[in-house]
Formats: sequence, structure tokens, C-alpha cells
Amino acid sequence: MRKFTATAALVAAAISLAACQNSAEDRAEDQLEEQAEGIRTEGEQTADQLEAQADEAAPATEDALEQKADATREAAEAEADRIEEKADAVE
Repeated sequence: MRKFTATAALVAAAISLAACQNSAEDRAEDQLEEQAEGIRTEGEQTADQLEAQADEAAPATEDALEQKADATREAAEAEADRIEEKADAVE
């Protein structure tokens, strides 16, 4: 009976430890995904501001601001994708 109790206690401890590990991994993955979403949102907001400035700017400046807005969106998207790949690797 003692062996059974000791074995049951070890199994319960192992399951508990495994559950804690998964929770930590889940939290890390969630944090990375939130970070990626934040980068996307910030990039989109910055690009929108640049486009609003472009609408008010002289024609030569307008093109440059629109290109900068596009580049900002692309950079934010690439960074967010990189972070999401990192989050996927946590699983």
C-alpha cells in the first residue's frame, strides 16, 4: 500500500508540474501574440498619420509620405510576423 501511495503521489506531482509548464508556455505564447498585435496596431496608426499628413502636403512631399506610410506598414507587418513565428515555436 505504501508503494501505491508513493507512486500515486509521484504521478500527481508529475501531472501538476506538467500542467504548470504548459501554463507558462501558454502565457509566453499569449504575450508574444499580444506584442505582435501591438506592433501591427502601432504601425497601422503611424502609417495612417503619415497618410493624413500626405493629404495636406504639397504633391512632391505627398508621394514621399505615402511611400513612408507603406514602408511603415510593411516593416510593422514583418516584425509582427517574426514575433508570431517565435510564439508558434513556444508551443
